[in-house]
Amino acid sequence: MRILVTGGAGFIGSHLCERLLKEGHDVICLDNFFTGSKRNIAHMLDHRGFELIRHDVTEPILLEVDRIYNLACPASPIHYQYNPVKTTKTSVMGAINMLGIAKRVRARILQASTSEVYGDPQVHPQTEAYWGNVNTLGLRSCYDEGKRVAETLMMDYHRQNHVDVRIIRIFNTYGPKMAENDGRVVSNFILQALKGEDITVYGEGEQTRSFCFVSDLVEGMMRMMETPGFTGPVNLGNPAETTILEFAKKIIDLTGSTSRIVYRPLPADDPKQRQPDITLAKQMLGWEPKVSVDDGLRQTIDYFRSVLTSA
Repeated sequence: MRILVTGGAGFIGSHLCERLLKEGHDVICLDNFFTGSKRNIAHMLDHRGFELIRHDVTEPILLEVDRIYNLACPASPIHYQYNPVKTTKTSVMGAINMLGIAKRVRARILQASTSEVYGDPQVHPQTEAYWGNVNTLGLRSCYDEGKRVAETLMMDYHRQNHVDVRIIRIFNTYGPKMAENDGRVVSNFILQALKGEDITVYGEGEQTRSFCFVSDLVEGMMRMMETPGFTGPVNLGNPAETTILEFAKKIIDLTGSTSRIVYRPLPADDPKQRQPDITLAKQMLGWEPKVSVDDGLRQTIDYFRSVLTSA
């Protein structure tokens, strides 16, 4: 098939492009390179099935494709709060433009939504039936609400125009090709540990997260795209929950670092708990994570070691 991946030069998008090429598809990677990196896709540029288009999803584009994976949007707080109006436009206008293509050429479209639609959840773990607890006025709302509106648009296009849609909600994902400057806990902790710097934990470190390795996520995305008659939404993440403090200690252990843990004030609207209920993914997709956190972290640590060595 001919497959469009928006945000294809990003962390997750570039892994997805690689996997789709290996499966024999033609891939169009569309990215404006705000957070995406040419380094992530450089090795694919000579592949006969790979095409790169520098474009912003907030602007219309005419393409003929069979499948659309809509991943375009900055996903880390540092990046999505840099220009919050643009972040909202990327989620909303980007979804409208991609749905327009899907409607016109009858392509199937998958929306990469997020666990952030659950906000600071009052239900734990989070199931797809939970409507969330989101601050519409906060610093994170440009991302949270933008993604929620994108989900709304997907379902409205599906009901009104019979567009074939899929919605996934991505929980914390990590692995090689993460950006060094994205401010996420995995990249922050690993880089601080490898440099021998203090590891920064916010609050008391008792907030929890669940970390899914990127290859497992890509597998779930592709299964969702090709499962007939199931629009979702479906949670994709690793249900193995850990506190941030425990995670920091694990990084120190795996890197053999001498870093100390230091504490800083908790940011506004930072979720206290984040753990996916993946019962639906198991039932509908036959999917669950296969890569253990320790194995995934070793691969990610090796990647960041190579980045620091080549810098």
